[in-house]
Formats: sequence, structure tokens, C-alpha cells
Amino acid sequence: MMRYIKLVNFEINRFSKIYLSLLLITLVSQFAGVIFVTRSLVNDARKIISTEKLSEAAYITNYGGINFNHIADTLLFAGPIALSAVALIFYIFLIWYRDWFGKNTFIYRLLMLPTSRLSIYLSKATAIFLMVLGLIAFQIIILPMENALFNSNVPEALLNEMSISTISKANPVLSLIIPSTFTQFLLSYGIGLMIMSILFTAIMFERSFRIKGIILGLVYCGLAAVLFLAPVLMEIGNFYFYPNELFSLLLALGIIVTGLSVWLGSWLLKNRVTV
Repeated sequence: MMRYIKLVNFEINRFSKIYLSLLLITLVSQFAGVIFVTRSLVNDARKIISTEKLSEAAYITNYGGINFNHIADTLLFAGPIALSAVALIFYIFLIWYRDWFGKNTFIYRLLMLPTSRLSIYLSKATAIFLMVLGLIAFQIIILPMENALFNSNVPEALLNEMSISTISKANPVLSLIIPSTFTQFLLSYGIGLMIMSILFTAIMFERSFRIKGIILGLVYCGLAAVLFLAPVLMEIGNFYFYPNELFSLLLALGIIVTGLSVWLGSWLLKNRVTV
């Protein structure tokens, strides 16, 4: 167990500089968005009030109040979230291929460690998942601060104040990364774990069989997707499931696909990937 924890810590430390950069970019960009976009929105509202000779109440009636969704929909706010997501998706591949194609082909030393190769596989998966949760936790922490800053910079007469819960539900990006219910959390992050395990297994196919492995990996990804989406595909074919039934089926199939992917990936790493 201690070796597994050390491996997880090792993998996180290897990505720590890029990870901290992602956190810093998110912090600076989103707060800059709150400041500059809020100023622009307030100035635009005042110009309209002046040009059309409206009262603030009339402006609210005609154009609606200024709310935080105007900030959350901008590139300065959503861009860093998308950048972090792309970086972590890219790291799913980099976390393996860096070990093979780095200067010292570190994978040889890693696979010679006196520990189960399953621990190596799981440590890489755990490191990525913890970094995902860390980014989400960071967003949850700074969002109330950003909302408070926004509220303080918008005149009360023009402000349409929103709670954090309302903001996260109203914005598509935030509602995806910050689920409002435990069921949504299981679906969002369970599917994320499943996809990561499928990609890990596809990488193991490629490392085991090279060119043939690319084809095998793509075929496995396709079969895994079809298996998981089978209930949805059945509904398209006019086979109806109740919402609870559909959720239960997707949850069960997700667990099966994830378990199968982890088992197959670790088997390939143990029996087909050589040093």
C-alpha cells in the first residue's frame, strides 16, 4: 500500500509545475474577467440609460439586470476550464508515453520496481483523478469570491444577484464540472473514470502490439462505447426505460466496462509489455 501511495505522489509531483500553472491561469483569468467584463457591462448599461433616457427601473424592465452569467459565459472565465480539461486529457497519454520516449526511457526502471504492475497502472489513474478533483475543488473555492467581487462592482439598482447554486446550475460548463446532485456526480465523474480506463487500455494495446495494437485499441474503444451506450441505443430503437432503470443500467454497465478495462490493461502491462 505504501508503495502505491508513493507512486501516486511521484506521478503528481511530475505534473506539479504544469498543474500549478493551470491553477494560476484559472485564478488570474477568471478574476480578470470578473473585473473587466463587469466594468464593460456597467458602462454599456449606463450608455443605454443615458442614450435612451431611461430610468434604472425601466432599463431593468427592458434589458434585464446584470448577473454573473454574463461573466461565466465569457472566454476569460470558461477558457481556463477548457484549457485544464484539454491538458488533463492530453496527460492521460503523456503519463504513459513520457516514460517510454523520455531521455532515459524511465519505463524500464518503473517496470523493474519490486511492486505489482497493477499498482503502477492504478497509481497513474489515481493521480489524474485526484488532479481533476483538485481543479474542481479549486473552482468551487474561488467561485464565491468571484461572485462577491462581481456583486460589489455592479450598482445595486442594476444587479440581478445570484446564489452560487443558481450560477452553477445556469451555466452549462459549471453545471457539468460541479454536479448539483450525487446522481449527477456519479454520472459525470464515473463516465470520466470509465473513459480514462478505456484509453489506458488502448495505450496498453498499442504498447503491446505496436501497429496492430493501434487497431486493437481503436476496436476496443468502439466495443466499450457500444456496450456502455447499449441502453441508450435501445431507446433510440423504441425500447423505453424509466429514468431510474436507465440510470441503474448505465451505472452497472459503467462499472463493468471500467472493471474490464482495468483488468485487461493491467494484464497487458503485466504479461505483454516487456522491459
